[in-house]
Amino acid sequence: MSEITMDKIVELREKTSAGLVDCKRALTESGGDMDEAVSILRKKGVATAAKKAGRDAAEGVISCKLAENGRSGVIIEVNCETDFVAKNDDFQAFALELASDLLENADADLEEKRTEQVARIGENIRISRSERLSPDASGRVESYIHTGAKVGVLLELSSETGAGADHQETISLGKDICMHIAATAPVCVNREDVPEELVAKEREVASAQAEGKPPQAIEKIITGKLDKYFAASCLEEQSFVKNPDITIKDLLAEKGKLVGESISIVKFVRLQIGEDN
Repeated sequence: MSEITMDKIVELREKTSAGLVDCKRALTESGGDMDEAVSILRKKGVATAAKKAGRDAAEGVISCKLAENGRSGVIIEVNCETDFVAKNDDFQAFALELASDLLENADADLEEKRTEQVARIGENIRISRSERLSPDASGRVESYIHTGAKVGVLLELSSETGAGADHQETISLGKDICMHIAATAPVCVNREDVPEELVAKEREVASAQAEGKPPQAIEKIITGKLDKYFAASCLEEQSFVKNPDITIKDLLAEKGKLVGESISIVKFVRLQIGEDN
């Protein structure tokens, strides 16, 4: 076995564009043989992945995986270079596999699988982001992936005592609200959760639009415009897409009566391809 020096590691890096750690491992495995180390890296897909890492990956899919008992769920965005690959069944199965790994282990290392997939499909792949929801026994998680897998939603509901978490009406409600969120892209659950900077910005715009009006009318105008903003941006205040005559808050109350206890929305995550680029 020849000595594995930094010069050798750097030389291998220049040949393959792989990371220094991967190069050192390959040289160690090959006993210092440069050609064999190159072969090792290529077989593992590391060299291929490194060369493609700088290429833009703006396409992709959103994938979700839920625990069988509905008590936890993961949503993930996996990007690739072309829409052709994003529509491929194998790539979508790969994204679902990653979500499953994260559901089983929140700290799962996905890099090896990503590298192998890069070598398999010949495109750069980026695991952009993921989130996990794990309510207590009184809650449940539902999800929805819109056709084309460009938009996905993960939702956490809470029931008053926990008895209603597994009720069929609660499950159906969760699915309906997930589809609603996908369509309307709310900012948050209710107006109390709207970031103060967004409220300040909307108030500033409303104040500018009310300029020149009688002083006694200005505050009413601002309040009215803020109410419209909250109605459009806050999930509970939005009109339900499947029945615009009621709000999501009304829907929660309606379903709560059928279940026999109150149901509330704790949190939701809505991911759309490319929105973080």
